[in-house]
Amino acid sequence: MTEYYIPTGRSQAELVEKRSRFIGQVWRVSSEEEARARIEETKKKHYDARHNCWCYRVREGGVERYSDDGEPQGTAGQPMLNVFQRENVTDVVCVVTRYFGGILLGAGGLVRAYTQSAKDALDAAGISVVRRWVAMEVPCTYAQFEEVRREILRHGGVEEHVDYGADVLLSVLIPEERAGLFAAHLLDVSAGTIEALEAGERFQDVPWREPVRRDG
Repeated sequence: MTEYYIPTGRSQAELVEKRSRFIGQVWRVSSEEEARARIEETKKKHYDARHNCWCYRVREGGVERYSDDGEPQGTAGQPMLNVFQRENVTDVVCVVTRYFGGILLGAGGLVRAYTQSAKDALDAAGISVVRRWVAMEVPCTYAQFEEVRREILRHGGVEEHVDYGADVLLSVLIPEERAGLFAAHLLDVSAGTIEALEAGERFQDVPWREPVRRDG
């Protein structure tokens, strides 16, 4: 089974630490060339910044790169990369731009600031899981609706659409290896009244962790 995690979308998050302004950005990419292009775009946009530190992970070829861009060695790029390694997120590039505020942060302060900036940007992007799913149609009564929803979650599935008519029809995606168990369990708990019908298979990304918005 192939399963991996990627950013759900593009994001930006800002952090101010002792008057230094850190702007963290995250993009989903599919190649090292695309990652490099995003880095260059950011450097041009923020040409007046003291530093544009970056890292990326590309699944194809298992490529990982990072740069401290003039910050003390080990205080920026590697801590940023560690954020994505811990979350097991790939096909991602992150750039943290620093506008110096006149107060030195020290090595420990820099590590904390760049780590937090990368994490905030990833949280703002959200995380999606890429894997093979079985699409299923699940008809049920309104009385059974919440129980069906709970079973979808228990089996690692996601709702795509709900059609509210005389009864309810849920269009769902269930992980490939759990689809048979999900269908059998629904039949069992409903005494044979809920039958999940397969509607094909897909290999796609589905949001796994929703984006986090931090205001102020």
